[in-house]
Order: sequence, then C-alpha cells, then structure tokens
Amino acid sequence: MRTRINELIDEAAACIGKLDDARRAQIESAARLLLDCFRADGAIYICGNGGSAADAQHIAGELTGRYLRNRRALHCIALTTNTSNLTAIANDFGYEQVFARQVDAHVRKGDVLWAISTSGNSPSILLAAKAARERGAKVLGFTGDKGKALSDLSDVCFLAPAASAYAVQQLHLLAYHIICDVVERGIDESTAGENRK
Repeated sequence: MRTRINELIDEAAACIGKLDDARRAQIESAARLLLDCFRADGAIYICGNGGSAADAQHIAGELTGRYLRNRRALHCIALTTNTSNLTAIANDFGYEQVFARQVDAHVRKGDVLWAISTSGNSPSILLAAKAARERGAKVLGFTGDKGKALSDLSDVCFLAPAASAYAVQQLHLLAYHIICDVVERGIDESTAGENRK
C-alpha cells in the first residue's frame, strides 16, 4: 500500500514539475482572458463532464463568492448544475447537446465559455465550444496534453502535461486556483460586475 501511495505522490510531483514556461504562459493568458471579460461586464460560463463538472461548479463558487479576498461578486455560471435543463436537453436532443443548447440560450458576444475536458475529445464539450464561437464568445479550454480537438477550438487553452485523467484533473485544480487568485487580485473594482447589459 505505501509503495502505491508513494508512486502516486511522486507522479503528481513530477507532473507539477512539468509546468514549464509555456504552461505557465497558458495560465497567465487564461487569467487575462477572464479579467478582460469581467472588466467589459461579460460573464463566464463553465462546463465539463464527471469530475470536470465538479470542477466547473468549484470554479463558479470561487468566482461568484470569493476565493481568498473579499471583493465584488463576479458573473460566473456552471452549466452543470440545473438537473431539469440537463435531463430535458439530453432527453429531447441527445446528451451531446446538453451544454451547446445552454450556450445558445445564455452566452453572448464578449462572454467566455470555460470548457473542461481531460481528453479534449468529449462531444458535449466540443459542441459547446463550437456554439460559443458561433455566438462571438471566447473559449477557454482546459484539457490534457493530447487534447488537440478542444485546443483547436479555444482562444486560450491550458494543456495539462499528464496522461491519465486523474493526473490531468490534479493539474487543472492547481491551474484554476492560480487563475482565481490572479483574477481576484487584478479585478478592477470600478468596472467589474456593474450592470450586465
């Protein structure tokens, strides 16, 4: 048992060690994308499946409530939380449309869709990203090293340097916590969260 515990901890440490200048630049670009959106009175919508759905809700909670600092609430919605929407859309249009349909309903030009897929190939996430682009919104992708399909649809993409889904998710957690910290520190109180038009 201890051997396996040591292996997993060593693997996580090795993955963090692979966050080189290119990956750090991706995190910085992601934070800038969100800051620009919030400063322009835009909204962030987040989607993911499974563990990434939990991440979407976690991020929305950090940005709508607070991460570490008391500041103005930020307009951030997880598209994974309304079970009536999710089940109705899946039933009537197929599961692949559960996020794209919500993007069509809510996302506007100037908003950002934060799309999370550990593989980068999830049909529901790719269709949501396409829908956001069609509506003139920006796409922030979070995926793994081989997530080319999602990366190609993203304005900014964080590519976690890991192979397994759980290792990708561990790096996603670190990256989005960093982004939440940077966004909180950089938000301009005079323009963020004012009347949404």
